[in-house]
Parts: sequence; structure tokens; C-alpha cells
Amino acid sequence: MADIKNIAIIAHVDHGKTTLVDKIMYHCQLFRENENKGDLILDNNDLERERGITITSKNVSVIYKDTKINIIDTPGHADFGGEVERVLNMADGVLLLVDAFEGPMPQTRFVLQKAIDLGLKPCVVINKVDKENCTPDEVHEAVFDLMFELGAEEWQLDFPTVYGSAKHNWMSEDWQQPSENIEPLLDMVIEHIPSPEIPEGNTQMLITSLDYSSFTGRIAIGRLNRGELKVGQNISLVKRDKSIVKSRIKELHTFEGLGRKKVDNVQAGDICAIVGLEGFEIGDTIADFENPEGLKTIAIDEPTMSMLFTINDSPFFGKDGKYVTSRHIKERLTKELEKNLALRVEETDSADKFIVYGRGVLHLSVLIETMRREGYELQIGQPQVIIKEIDGVKCEPVEDMTIDLPESVSGKAIEMVSLRKGEMTSMEAKGERMVCKFIVPSRGIIGLRNQLLTATAGEAIMAHRFKEYQPIKGGIPERQNGSLVSMENGQAIPYSIDKLQDRGKFFIDPGEDIYEGQVIGEN
Repeated sequence: MADIKNIAIIAHVDHGKTTLVDKIMYHCQLFRENENKGDLILDNNDLERERGITITSKNVSVIYKDTKINIIDTPGHADFGGEVERVLNMADGVLLLVDAFEGPMPQTRFVLQKAIDLGLKPCVVINKVDKENCTPDEVHEAVFDLMFELGAEEWQLDFPTVYGSAKHNWMSEDWQQPSENIEPLLDMVIEHIPSPEIPEGNTQMLITSLDYSSFTGRIAIGRLNRGELKVGQNISLVKRDKSIVKSRIKELHTFEGLGRKKVDNVQAGDICAIVGLEGFEIGDTIADFENPEGLKTIAIDEPTMSMLFTINDSPFFGKDGKYVTSRHIKERLTKELEKNLALRVEETDSADKFIVYGRGVLHLSVLIETMRREGYELQIGQPQVIIKEIDGVKCEPVEDMTIDLPESVSGKAIEMVSLRKGEMTSMEAKGERMVCKFIVPSRGIIGLRNQLLTATAGEAIMAHRFKEYQPIKGGIPERQNGSLVSMENGQAIPYSIDKLQDRGKFFIDPGEDIYEGQVIGEN
């Protein structure tokens, strides 16, 4: 039995996590010499590639020096934070990837906190040291300070570090001396990340993620904590409410490379996928048939935002999509609940309206865009935050927000955030840029990113994450722009659009079909 190392990669959005995994896969010769898989191999859904983000966590395994390394790629956006926690349960250590210029960012903090609480061993990779004006040594100190602040133990603070550039395919222990390849990183993983501890006892496995196949139904994925699993074995499923369901394993798969490999049995410590279980949820335990013992279940982030989904009843009904009835929409939302954990769907008094709750605008927009591409037609309401009553006081979610922008436009940005009831907590200058930190109500963040980018000529970098519920902050000004509305049905004529250019910005192109009452622009 080869040694196994399970590592999760933690990084802020765009710090180069998925690129690093690509390079590890190439280095361990997962692909033939002549096979070009392109870049960002793990972000395999179109939306992930277009937006350059990882939405769902992926598993990959590589073999290096006779050790099987299971690499778990985690999403970096707070909206998909529900994914991160569950996935860390499968790992024994984490690879913290930090940009040598930007240093640790808010999102890094969020995931690192979870990893430290779970008692995982951190290894630090300082990436992009080829950037101009970067300060790898200061970033290393910032990472140490951050871990100390998050309450890391002494053995966690004694972390190994490598520096390098994933894009240029090198890692080294000294950033001024580039090496040939990324071996120093893999050696660090083998040396410092502990092998899985395998307690004595009966079979136990916590289901930490799901997959769905139209042939076999739902597939349970998790790490086998102790004992072993065989094909055809009878097992007990321990649910959240401690009830027990008997079931049987039809097929077992382990992860090999990017794909899965069918196996007859799985040893403790490895990550596997199980086919044939019915009615399980994430956080259930697969346990021994005769003496089932449940593991501690995982808390999943509560949704903070809701949107109304309803059928398309505009005059263009049925022109674009093929699934148009409320039955189609309901079936699709129910299917999404199977694998999208942070989502909730509530039916309303009307049969064709559904309220969908999610972690944030990004989380919901990914679902909407995926449905649109699959051929669903639907109307979407405005995003609403979820208001809770705590001790008789109405409270709304607030978030920690960091904006990194050029000093020359910082005044404008601060004014925009203050209008939306944001409070500034700190402000520091880094060269010609400013880093401002705020506490802002979630409803103030809706639509802020686009306005901020416009006001700062695209220079601002904004990141935010849920902090807590606080008493409602009062009114936030609604939009200031008026709408241009069509008066007729028919086609938009180039002549008339040209003559109306000075009234505002149009959303439509000449020759496009429009109907009476359609919003066609803003002034």
C-alpha cells in the first residue's frame, strides 16, 4: 500500500491555485508528452473558464516518489464558502497559496481560519515572485502574523515555505534563486504533510461531497476514516438526526489523475466515490452494518440572499428556450438542490413562483446563467437580503469588505461605500495604492462592484465575506438613473436609435425585436 497524502489548496481568487495544480499534473506525467490539455484543466465547466473562478471543488490525484497525493482544489469566493468547509474535512494538511505582491487577502483568511480550527498542518507557497515590485519576505511575515491572529497552535506556526512562479513552472526555497521545476514544492508536501491517521475500529466515512450521474444517480464522495470498504458490502447510513438506514455498495471508485478508477476495495485514509446508496445527504456517515457509529456532522453556511424565480410570461415566451413551464423550472431547481448545498428553494402560494435562497449574488448568478445555457426561460426578481429577528430586533447580514485601489480615486470609492451605509475600519497606503477596509450591509454590496469599477476606471479590487447579523442600518439610496421604455411592438430601427443616442445608453441593438413596455436603456 503506497503512502497517501491528502492536501487541500487554499488561495484567494486569482492567486494562481488552479494553474499550480495544472503544473503539478504535468510534472507527475499525468498526460502523454504530445497531449495538450490547455490551461486551467480543473475549471472544466464553461462558466468557470469564462469567469476565471473555481466554483465547485475538484479532486485530482498524482503519484510522486511512490506516494499518492490527493489534491483537493477549493473555491476561493466567499459565495462558495459552503464548499470549502466540507472539503477540508477530507484533507490532512493545506497548501496556502499567496500572491507575492498582494499578500494574504480576506478570502485567504476565511478559509485559513477553517483549516486552523480543524487542526490541519499548513505549508505556504508564495507564488508570482516574478511580478514587479513584489515583496516575498514581507508577505511571509504577513502570513505568520495572520496565522498568529487566527489562533494557530505553535506547530502550525512552524510552517515550511517555498517561493516561485507556477506560471513559469518553478519553485524554490529561496526566491532569488529560481530552480528548474516544481519539485521543491512536492518534496515539501511529502516531508511535512502528515499521512492520514487511521484509528482502530469499524468502518467510518463522512460524506463530504456529492456527484450526480444520470446513469447511477447520486454518488457519495468522502474520505474513509477507518476500516475498509468493499464492493457488495452492506453498510449503515447514519443520518443527521441519528436515524439509521441500511444500504449496500454497488461500485467503488478511487481518484486517479483527473478521472476515477473502479476498484474492489478501499483502504482507510484514501478518498473514494461510492455508487449505489439511496437517500443520503452531505454530512451523513457511512458506518459498519452491525455496530454503526456516526461522525460529527458538518455545519453548512446559511444563505444570506434570496431571489424570486418565475416563468417567462413576456410576449417573447418560448422563443429562446425549450423549457418554459413552471414544472420544468421546479424540476431543475430540485435537481440543483441535490448537489448545491448552500441553496434553498421555497415554493410560494402561486404554482409558478419560487423563492431561491443563496450565499450571494455570485452564487445565484452562476445558477441563473447555467439554467439559461441549458435552455430554460425564466424571470428573475431583484436580489433581497434575508432579514432575521434576533432578541426582538430586526437584523441584516453585514460583511467585511476590502477594496484595493489607486490613491487618486480612493475618495470617490469611500464616498460610494459610505452612501451604502458602510463604515470604514482601516486604511493603509501600499505604494501608489490604498487598501481600505469596511463593514458594509450585504444589501449595500449588491451592484456595488460595477459602479466601483466604473468610478475607478477598472482599477479597484474588491473582496468581501459574511461577518455577522447586525441591527438594520437604515435606508440605502436606490438607483439614480431613469429607464428608457419602448412604446411599440416590432423591430428596433437604426435611424431611431441613432436619433435617441443623447437620451441615454441602449441595451438593444438595431434590428432586435422589442415589445411595448420593454426597458430598452437607461439615461
